Amino acid sequence: MKVLLLAGEESGVIYAERLKESLKTLAGQEIEFAGYDTEGFRTGDLAVMGFWPVLKRLPYFLRVARTMKGVIERWRPDVVVTIDYPGLNLKLAAFAKARGIPAVHIVCPQVWAWHQSRIPRIAASLTKLLCFFPFEPALFKGTGLDAKFIGHPMADVFAAEAKNSHTAEGTPQRTLAVLPGSRIGEIRRHLPRLLKALAILRAKGSAEGLGVVIPAANERADAEIRRILGAAGEECEVTRGGARDLLRRATCAVVASGTATLEAALARCPTVLVYAVSPLLAWFARRVITGVRHIGLANVIWEKSGGEGEAPMPELLQEDFTPEAVAGRLEQWLGSEDARAAARRRLDGAMALLQSDGDALGLAAREILSLQRE
Repeated sequence: MKVLLLAGEESGVIYAERLKESLKTLAGQEIEFAGYDTEGFRTGDLAVMGFWPVLKRLPYFLRVARTMKGVIERWRPDVVVTIDYPGLNLKLAAFAKARGIPAVHIVCPQVWAWHQSRIPRIAASLTKLLCFFPFEPALFKGTGLDAKFIGHPMADVFAAEAKNSHTAEGTPQRTLAVLPGSRIGEIRRHLPRLLKALAILRAKGSAEGLGVVIPAANERADAEIRRILGAAGEECEVTRGGARDLLRRATCAVVASGTATLEAALARCPTVLVYAVSPLLAWFARRVITGVRHIGLANVIWEKSGGEGEAPMPELLQEDFTPEAVAGRLEQWLGSEDARAAARRRLDGAMALLQSDGDALGLAAREILSLQRE
C-alpha cells in the first residue's frame, strides 16, 4: 500500500508519525510512505503564516506544489492523507481526488469561526474529513462529504501522560503558571501586563508563598522572557519547555490564546485566557470572525455544544486585558479551593466532549484503510 502523507507544520508532523504507527499496526500489509520530507522539503520552511510572508516566498511554495503534484501523478498513491495546513494541503487533496485517488484530510479547517462559504469547496476537494471537534461534521451535512468526529489526539496524549506524571520535588505548594505565548511578539505584548498583575497580587497579599513559573517554548523565547523580567526587576522561574507538567501541578494559570489553552483545559488547571494584538488587526478580526463568541478552544467546544452558564475559561482580550482584570481573576482561584473546583468542573465538562470511541489516530487509520477495502 502506498500512502502520501502530507503535514506541513510541527504539530501535524507529530500526528503523522503516530498515524504511521497505527496504519502499520492495522494494515496487515507493507506500507510505503511519501511526503514533503521525502521530496526534500523541511517543516520549518513550510510553516509560514500570514499573507505577506507567504507572498514573499510564493516561488518556493509554487515549487512545492508542482513537486508534490508530480509525485501524485507518477507514484499513484493508494490514498493521499493531508493533516491540517489547509492552504496547500487541500489544493493537493483536490488534485489527487480529481485523478481518482481518495483524499482524506485530518483536522477540519476553522470554517465554524469565519468564511463558511468555503464549505462547498472543501467538501468537493475531499473523500473523507476526519474532525477533532464534535460539532464539526454537522457543518458539512448535505454536501456529500463523509465527515466524521474521531476525537482529539491531545486528549489521548494527556490521558496517557497523566498515568506517569508526577509533581517535581521542591515545587512550591502554590504555583502560578504563566504562559505568555511562544512568539516573540506575543511575549512582548503580554508578559509586561502579566508581571504588573503579579505585582497587584503581591500588594494585596494574595501572592504570599506563590511560586511563579514561566515555561519558554524555545531558546529565543527564553532569552526574551529573561530580558523582560530583568527590565521589570522581577524574579520568576523560567524553564525550557515542560508546560504540560507545569499545568497539571499548577494552582492556576494565565495563558495566551492558542493550543496551550487546550492543554490547560485538559490538565484541569483553572486558567484565564489573555490575548492582545494591534488595534488594526483587532478591528479586522472582529469583523471577520463572526461564527463564534469565544477564541479559547475549550470555550468554543462548550459554546458550539450548547453550553450554558459560565464559560469554562474566562477570556480577557484587547482592552479587557488589563493587569487589574487578570489579578482579579487569579485572586479568586488563589484564595478559594471551592472556586478552583468549580473551574475544574467546567473544564471537565468541555473536555469530555473531545472523547470518541477510541484512540483518535487509531480511528483515523481505520477510516483510511477502509478506503482501500472499498
